[in-house]
Amino acid sequence: MALLKMRWNSRGDWAQVLLVAALAAMPAMLPAQVSLRTVVDLAQRNSTAVRAAQADVNKAAAVLSESKDVVIPSINFSTGLPVFPEVGFTGTVPSIWSASVQSLVFSVSQKRYIDAARMGLRAATAGMKDAMEQVALDASTAYIELDSVNRELDAAHEEEGYSGRLVQIEQERAEAGVDPLSDLLQAKLTAAQIKLKREQLEARAATLAKQLAELTGLPLGSITPDHASIPEIPEINGDRAPQTVSGIASAQLLARSRQLVAKGDEEVNYLPQLTFGAQYVRQTNLLNSVNQYFNPKAPLPANNFSSGIAIQIPLLDFGHRAKARESAADALRATVDAEQAQRQNDIVISQLTGSLRELSTMAEIAGLKQQIAAEQLKTVTTQLQYGNGAGNVPGAPQQLTPKAEQLARIDERQKYEESLESGFDLAKTRLSLLRALGHMEDWLNELHGK
Repeated sequence: MALLKMRWNSRGDWAQVLLVAALAAMPAMLPAQVSLRTVVDLAQRNSTAVRAAQADVNKAAAVLSESKDVVIPSINFSTGLPVFPEVGFTGTVPSIWSASVQSLVFSVSQKRYIDAARMGLRAATAGMKDAMEQVALDASTAYIELDSVNRELDAAHEEEGYSGRLVQIEQERAEAGVDPLSDLLQAKLTAAQIKLKREQLEARAATLAKQLAELTGLPLGSITPDHASIPEIPEINGDRAPQTVSGIASAQLLARSRQLVAKGDEEVNYLPQLTFGAQYVRQTNLLNSVNQYFNPKAPLPANNFSSGIAIQIPLLDFGHRAKARESAADALRATVDAEQAQRQNDIVISQLTGSLRELSTMAEIAGLKQQIAAEQLKTVTTQLQYGNGAGNVPGAPQQLTPKAEQLARIDERQKYEESLESGFDLAKTRLSLLRALGHMEDWLNELHGK
C-alpha cells in the first residue's frame, strides 16, 4: 500500500521550520524575504484541504484493511455469573466463561469488496495529490502576483514623485501665463489617477498578504517575495500531450470502486459463501441445578467445544436486492461524475490555450511599449541636456521643457506597470494550463530544484 507523502528534505525543511518558529515568536518583526518554495511547502502542510484529503486516505486504508481482515479469525471471550440462582431449566448452557472463533472462508462478493477498497485507496491517494497540487497552484499564483504588485507599487511611488513635479511645473507655467489653466488641471488629474492606481495596488497587496498568511499560517505581513526564488515558468500550450490529472484519476478510480461494490452486492444475492466457526464453553453448576435435568450417570460436561463450516445459500433476500440497486445507482453516478470531470477539464484546456495565445501576444506588445517608452525617455533627457541640435534655425523643432521630461517619465513607468501586469497574467495562465494538462509535477520539481 503506497500512500502519498509530503516532500521532506532534512536540510531545506529544517530551515523552514526554524523560519516558521521565528516568525511565530516575533509577530511584530519586519517582513522577511521568504522563498516561493518555502511558501508552497508551508501552504501544503497548513492546508485544511490537504489535511482532509489525508484523512480520506487514512479512512480508505482502514476500509481496505477491514475488507481483508474478515478472513482472519476473530476471537471473542466472554464471562459472567448469574445475579440470582437460576430456577428450572433455562434452555441455555450455564457457563462461567466461553470463547469463540469466526472467520470468512470463501466469498466471491468479498473479493469484489477488497478490490473496491483497494481502488478506493488509490482514489483517495490521487485526491490528496490533487489537493496538494491545487494548494501549490494557489500559493504560487498569490506569491507571484504579490511580487508583481510590489514592483508595480515601487513604480507607482516613482510616478507620484514625477506627477507631483509635473503639477508644480504646470502651476508655475500657468501663473506665468505660459500654459492655460486646463494644462494645470490636466496635470492634477494625472496626479490623482496615479494616486488612485497606487491605492488600488496597496489594497491588492494587502489582500494578497492576507491570503498568503492564511495559506502558510505565518503572521500577516511577514512575507516579502524573493523574485530570484521564482523559477521560469515553462512555455506550454494545449498541443502538449496531457498526462493523467490527479483529480480526474481520483474520480475515475472512485467510479471503478463503486462499480466493484455494485458487482459484489449483486453477486451476494445468488452466490453462496462459507464461514468457519468454533466455540468453547466452560459450564458451571454454581447457582444452578442444571444436572438434575440430565442423566446422573452422564451429567453436563464442564468442557464443551464445537466447530464447523457454515454454508450460506441465498434464496430470497429483498433487502440485499435493494442494496444492490442502490450500489448500482451510486456506481452510475460516480461514472457520470468522472466523465463530466474529464469533459470539463478538456473545456478548461481549450479555454486556457486560447487565452494563452492572446496573453502571450499582449505581453509581447506591453514589453515593446515599455521599451519604446524607455527609449523615448532617453531621447527626451538627452535633448534637455544637450538641446535638439538645431538651435534657433527657422522650422527647427521646439526645445523640450521639464514638463516633457516628467510626462515621459510617467509614461515610461506606466508602460512598465502594464508590462508587469501582462507578464503576471501570462504566468498565471501558464500555471493553470500546466495543472489542467497534468504537468503540475513538472513545476513543483522545478520549484524544489531552485
